[in-house]
Amino acid sequence: QVQLVESGGGLVQPGGSLRLSCAASGISFSIYSMGWYRQAPGKQRELVAGITTVGNTNYADSVKGRFTISRDNAKNTVYLQMNSLKPDDTAIYYCNAARGPLIRPGILWGQGTQVTVSS
Repeated sequence: QVQLVESGGGLVQPGGSLRLSCAASGISFSIYSMGWYRQAPGKQRELVAGITTVGNTNYADSVKGRFTISRDNAKNTVYLQMNSLKPDDTAIYYCNAARGPLIRPGILWGQGTQVTVSS
């Protein structure tokens, strides 16, 4: 069964940290570029961070220097380490897999995990 399962979301105070995980199953993980997207209420879904099959990364300007994406092909898992969180980071975070070397929205999506940054 092909699926992406996110975990690690929750409620955190401004300035805090969270680590999101996305475990993939049913796909040849190493040949997929992976992305973390987020959608806040009333806003469009946006790319937060992406990582290619060879480990190249890119980030939204709003998270550069605070978020780090990484992958562990042995565990079929992609991570998003989020530091110095701000209330504007509040959103549902989705994992995405796109076959091939480019960071782009693929057809495989996780169910999402809620991140709330609030005091």
